[in-house]
Amino acid sequence: MSRRSLHTPAPDASTLRARLDRARAAAADAATDALLIAPGSDLRYLIGQAGGSFERLTTLVVPASAEAEPILLLPKLEAPGYADIPTDELGVEVVTWVDGDDPYRMVADRLGRPGRVAVSDTMAALHVLGLRDAVSDAEQVLAGPILRQLRMRKDAAELAALRKAAEAIDRVHARMGEWLRPGRTEAEVGADITEAIVAEGHTHADFVIVGSGPNGASPHHDVSDRVIQPGDVVVVDIGGPIPEGYNSDCTRTYAVGEPRDADVADTYAVLQRAQAAAVRAVRPGVTAQEIDAVAREIITEAGFGANFIHRTGHGIGLDVHEEPYIVAGNDLPLEPGMVFSVEPGIYHAGRWGARIEDIVVVTTDGGEPLNRRPHELIVLPA
Repeated sequence: MSRRSLHTPAPDASTLRARLDRARAAAADAATDALLIAPGSDLRYLIGQAGGSFERLTTLVVPASAEAEPILLLPKLEAPGYADIPTDELGVEVVTWVDGDDPYRMVADRLGRPGRVAVSDTMAALHVLGLRDAVSDAEQVLAGPILRQLRMRKDAAELAALRKAAEAIDRVHARMGEWLRPGRTEAEVGADITEAIVAEGHTHADFVIVGSGPNGASPHHDVSDRVIQPGDVVVVDIGGPIPEGYNSDCTRTYAVGEPRDADVADTYAVLQRAQAAAVRAVRPGVTAQEIDAVAREIITEAGFGANFIHRTGHGIGLDVHEEPYIVAGNDLPLEPGMVFSVEPGIYHAGRWGARIEDIVVVTTDGGEPLNRRPHELIVLPA
């Protein structure tokens, strides 16, 4: 059995204790008796370590009542991996179990007779159903809508980590001319980028998209054995976590020599204008859907509305995709400390595509892009 190391930089105990207190209060405000937090980014946010989840239940139980302290219930064989958590300072009781015990019943015994519990959005169905059976009288809801109110607004340390991640991925984009050239496959270029992402300060590459020619019209293309040709337009979307756990995500579009398609320059100019306008529109009080509308209106008026086939952006932090989502229908007002991508794209199926993506933080009076690489179509030697 193998699992990822749990020993990574964590916030200090006072920060984590404040987060637990806010989570408890948020649960109470949502008329929820307890949060049941599975390993993953929510757990890392609250206690500083993400943990690991297998067939054995690990969960942080956060009661809404101020009279009951949180408990971290985990298999005894996993306990050494959590030894660095300052549980005494956090007021968290560690409860272990061994094979043959019923951990779901252990949770139920601690909860008593709750009317409503909230489970992590990403908790495995195996554990969701086990908890449902053990606490059969309780309504079971998702914890995401409760915790997102905390995680959407980044504190100073989180913003510093996101700036560090953005600077690291910018350094990778600055080196694209080392790898992106005719005769190489997307996979070969992607392997070089993956190595550089780690070399420039990430723990690993979470995703590497190298979409050349017609593959660039697929927003979530990966890499392939397609050989890059002179005149190709190439979408490069890359990112990953730094040791603090916070993620980068940045897209730039390149041309290998002068683009062979005659419509590239005019179309790209529309995209660049739309992305810049959307970034300028970011400020407190503007809704998430209004930022999406700014980019979409420019692209639609130019005749490419049907070629912009995804939302304008997504929040980013301990997860690459998290709240807030910059999409039509989301009337959430932006607030200082919120961080998200602004990444409109135009895609011509079977021919070529383009996307420009920056991570932007909402400040007290506007928006600050964290990525600093040029937004122009970057023409590399063929």
